[in-house]
Amino acid sequence: MTAFPAQEVPMTTDGFTTCLWFDGQAEEAAAFYVSVFKNSSIGRISRYTDAGPGETGSVLTVEFTANGQKFIALNGGPQFKFNEAVSFQILCADQAEIDHYWTKLTENGGEGGPCGWLKDRYGLSWQVVYDRLADMIHDPDGAKVDRAMKAMMAMGKLDVAALDEAYAGE
Repeated sequence: MTAFPAQEVPMTTDGFTTCLWFDGQAEEAAAFYVSVFKNSSIGRISRYTDAGPGETGSVLTVEFTANGQKFIALNGGPQFKFNEAVSFQILCADQAEIDHYWTKLTENGGEGGPCGWLKDRYGLSWQVVYDRLADMIHDPDGAKVDRAMKAMMAMGKLDVAALDEAYAGE
């Protein structure tokens, strides 16, 4: 594979902003995400004008920050839906954090899935992950990796104690 050098194109140093497409729930969704995560806030809200295509005065976009990550919630219409091809990982230090995010993100219509994955009430996919899991599955000891993977594959919401025990061979 040929590596291409980065082009010298000016770019903001503020990183990336993730745009999330909604069908009329942008403001509601932004408020929900801000309520779930620390270091979060609602920013500017833009509204449709007479130029359309949305109803004049209705919300077009909501800028928000969730856990320090910048987002724009866009009321774009019913054409596109979220799917598992894109998800957000939440690295959690302990079971209390996993329980908190799992509960908050699955309440009011969200649903748990396998291996720490879930969908929130808007259909956005999340991975609520034990922060030690990456080290476990990259361990040079294949038996430890196998035990950790086998334990994780049998879980919905991750169980920190069970993962630690499986990894240790207990």
